[in-house]
Amino acid sequence: MTGMCRALKLCAIRQLVMGGLLLAAFGGTAWAEGNPRDPYEGFNRTMFSANEVIDKYAAKPVAQVYDKATPLPVKAGVGNFFGNVGDLWIGVNSALQGKFGDAGIDLGRLAINSTVGIFGLFDVASELGLEKHEEDFGQTMAVWGVGDGGYLFWPIIGPRTLRDTGGWVVDSYVDPVWRARPISARNSMVALRFVDIRASLLPADKVVEEAALDKYAYIRDAYLQRRRNQIFDGRPPRLDD
Repeated sequence: MTGMCRALKLCAIRQLVMGGLLLAAFGGTAWAEGNPRDPYEGFNRTMFSANEVIDKYAAKPVAQVYDKATPLPVKAGVGNFFGNVGDLWIGVNSALQGKFGDAGIDLGRLAINSTVGIFGLFDVASELGLEKHEEDFGQTMAVWGVGDGGYLFWPIIGPRTLRDTGGWVVDSYVDPVWRARPISARNSMVALRFVDIRASLLPADKVVEEAALDKYAYIRDAYLQRRRNQIFDGRPPRLDD
């Protein structure tokens, strides 16, 4: 598990560096293929194909074994634990976006679930009516007025915009899981979280395969729509045709 984590991390970093160099070299326009939201489509489709191979032969099989072998209460506890770990940074981003009421709820969730919920294994806060929010630094930058900067697809990491790629770097830097020690424990936690997230997406695989004539475009459009909805807290302004 530790070896897989290290390989995934190195792969992600390597692809980010390579992608950044390519984007800089070509000025962000060389791959435009007609969709103004996806100016790097040629690069993205290449990365998407690479990710499909990685997922088919590594990530998905491991997630399927985890999903079948792990009892539902254990999977729920794992998801709750990592969700609780993220509530502090979610609260910070809520505050940076001026949503101080949400920030108070986020920090309240952290306090309740870390104590009564036994280090976050049980989501007691939701039972008490404290809503779980999803905020990150990419959303914060969007609220501050930073534009999308074009759609990107990264192996392992998945779909992002240029702005949200920068946000992901910040999110990862402050992530308590990546700062856990000893290193072996950190690597195991990172790998477990990755596998748990991939396992949670297994039901969506069949839907995407059956619904999409172009899987890449389907995932891109779904991501951009969902991201816009997140940024505007479920109330996005109407777009011109």
